[in-house]
Amino acid sequence: MNKFLLAAAVVSLSACTITRQAEVSNVDANSGVVRLSYGQAMLQSARTDNYVANGTATKQCQQLGYATAVSYGQPIVTCTTTSGSLCLNNSVTIQYQCRGIAITQPKYNGYW
Repeated sequence: MNKFLLAAAVVSLSACTITRQAEVSNVDANSGVVRLSYGQAMLQSARTDNYVANGTATKQCQQLGYATAVSYGQPIVTCTTTSGSLCLNNSVTIQYQCRGIAITQPKYNGYW
């Protein structure tokens, strides 16, 4: 009976979906690529809010002088912590391409 409960607990925990905040992990200003990453532990199904992630990438692109960010490619999953041959923690990286030219209004300093 205890083995059955343990198996049921493992199955129910493996179906758990966690929302993670993706943070800027790499910026390549020359190619206009912004990479966001978040962690995913074993037995978790982590995801990120695409709207929030796109906003984070767009803000970073605007700091580089671009107008917006567009997601491209598939998420890159890299094992960050292992125990023997078992992966305990993954890092998931999503990539964004910066596009367009940001147009800024000149600041009025009393003279035109």
